[in-house]
Amino acid sequence: MTSNSIKDILALYDAKATLAEAYTIPAPWYVDSRIAELEARAVFGKTWQMVGRIEQVEKPGQFVTAIVAGEPVVVVRGNDGVLRGFYNVCRHHAAAVVTEPCGQASILHCPYHGWNYGLDGALKGMPEFEGVEDFDRGKNGLVPLKAEVWEKFVFVNLDPASESLVSFLGGLVKRMAPLDLSKLHYFDSHTYDIHCNWKVFVDNYLDGGYHVPHLHKGLNSVLDYKQYTIENEDRYCLQSSPMVASSEDAATGATRKGDRAWYFWQYPNLMINCYEGYMDTNLVLPVDEDHCRVIFDFYFGDVSDSAKKYNQESVAVGNRVQDEDLGICEAVQRGLKSRAYGAGRLSVRREAGEHLFHRLLAEDLKAEVAGRATAAD
Repeated sequence: MTSNSIKDILALYDAKATLAEAYTIPAPWYVDSRIAELEARAVFGKTWQMVGRIEQVEKPGQFVTAIVAGEPVVVVRGNDGVLRGFYNVCRHHAAAVVTEPCGQASILHCPYHGWNYGLDGALKGMPEFEGVEDFDRGKNGLVPLKAEVWEKFVFVNLDPASESLVSFLGGLVKRMAPLDLSKLHYFDSHTYDIHCNWKVFVDNYLDGGYHVPHLHKGLNSVLDYKQYTIENEDRYCLQSSPMVASSEDAATGATRKGDRAWYFWQYPNLMINCYEGYMDTNLVLPVDEDHCRVIFDFYFGDVSDSAKKYNQESVAVGNRVQDEDLGICEAVQRGLKSRAYGAGRLSVRREAGEHLFHRLLAEDLKAEVAGRATAAD
């Protein structure tokens, strides 16, 4: 690595360039640990992040936990029916209060020293705490954070000054409404740990199908690639393609059906892929500058026992596509460290979504650095 400052590295990218003129964000953005730290604050610490499914928090006491920008969080449904988010940190000695990924509880009990919190976050009890002076129980509840739901998903935001979830999603809300996601039901989840920066995975998703004919022969057989379209609005990109009947790859042809395939990306790290009777979501989580974790949730219109075999075959097709992507993403991460690469050009026909992603990211990172500089003056 060079000793260039963060400001110098950010200045390598011209966010004002048109798609026809643009380069990708430069290689250091993918491999410098300081950029990863900056993204945690400026991007993941200030955007709405999906942490679970609404069915996981429908009843009083149901909760989900997650790590967002390095912060442990919990979202729980109160006895009053209100959904609330909190930092999952005990106010006594900082242990995680809720230790399971999801579940149901009547009270939130810290396993370290037995402090208890209500479903509303209020501190209810502290064993053997008699004699402690100047302690205000009312000021020692779990620290709240924003939690909201949209469609089938639960989101949180660590930034108390953030806009509402619906405002953040912008035109995506209206654009996805006709797909009627309420008719789909959760079936399964798969997690991939990938040796690449999270942005490499997003770039791969947003290349407008550019790589599909070369890497995904099965998927390519059911897409009308020449009619593939890319639309940008607000903080989302919609890639879509007419579907064609094909026997070239039997498993893909049998499980990817409908008139059209819909591939939505919402800044910064959420993908929603829809076919007839099917949806999967891809949540891309940074681990460090060299690694990311991608969580896939699969949904189907029919999740009865009679449909189980078909659904499993469909998930297997999805897993095969991801295995194909995994290898190329890891190869790209290696290439980004080469002295032979600095930045690349973008296809006007295919990579408008990637251009949107890079500009939104640059805006957030540069604003954070400028804000810190102003605060230091």
